[in-house]
Amino acid sequence: MSPAPPIVSTDWLAAHKDAVKLVDATWFMPGQGDARAAYLAGHIPSAVHFDIDEIADKDSVLPHMLPSPAAFGAAVGALGIGNEDHVVAYGLAGPRVWWMFRAMGHDKVSVLDGGLAKWKAEGRVVETGEWAPHPQRFTAELRPELVRDFEAVRAELAAGRPLIDARPADRFQGEAPEPRPGLKSGHAPGALNLPSTTLFNADGSFRSDAETEAMIEAAGIDLSQAATASCGSGVTACMIALALARLGRWDTAVYDGSWTEWGARADAPVTTGT
Repeated sequence: MSPAPPIVSTDWLAAHKDAVKLVDATWFMPGQGDARAAYLAGHIPSAVHFDIDEIADKDSVLPHMLPSPAAFGAAVGALGIGNEDHVVAYGLAGPRVWWMFRAMGHDKVSVLDGGLAKWKAEGRVVETGEWAPHPQRFTAELRPELVRDFEAVRAELAAGRPLIDARPADRFQGEAPEPRPGLKSGHAPGALNLPSTTLFNADGSFRSDAETEAMIEAAGIDLSQAATASCGSGVTACMIALALARLGRWDTAVYDGSWTEWGARADAPVTTGT
């Protein structure tokens, strides 16, 4: 199966909406909003809600960790998604959903450029309430090369391989506290910082490929090398993986535990500054 384009436009979606499976990946940090309520209040017609905190490894103490292939397959099948479907995701966790599908062996997945906000700003139709999907069969197969755990990241850093941290610069540098309590401030020694917010225009659409490539190079990231992306809890790291896929690097792995794990471990080295 050839990979779908990493991002698709609202015009493209309007023309192909009946040929894709839409996923609303609205998500908020704890205490900042109710994703389910936001979905019910308005979403693109036929979109189902993908809750990354529910379709997750419930045995892990870390938030929204990747579930087992069997659990992922059962959950997305219940959302009406089958192995032949082209999935289009939107919302803050849209890139996370994109990465999850790819990590589970499904390349026919894209992210909607500009998301629901752009769709609504263009005067396109939205609907409220629940969309009732017809369950499908989805068989998932993990691609371990797209997922990193703590030990793998520590080994890669020791070997000089790149780790790209998507958190804001002040958190990366240790000048601002982490939003989750109990975590150290700073970053893993040797990590590079590319704040995920810099990848977007003011309206929430993605910057051009040329602008993205320039920012990546300015951050010291070598596009000739495979990299691992990290962030606070494995959500915005997927925006880095998506940006690199747009530039032809489909092999970016994501450190699933990210800073929520690294910043809590006594045996994880941390530094501050740039």
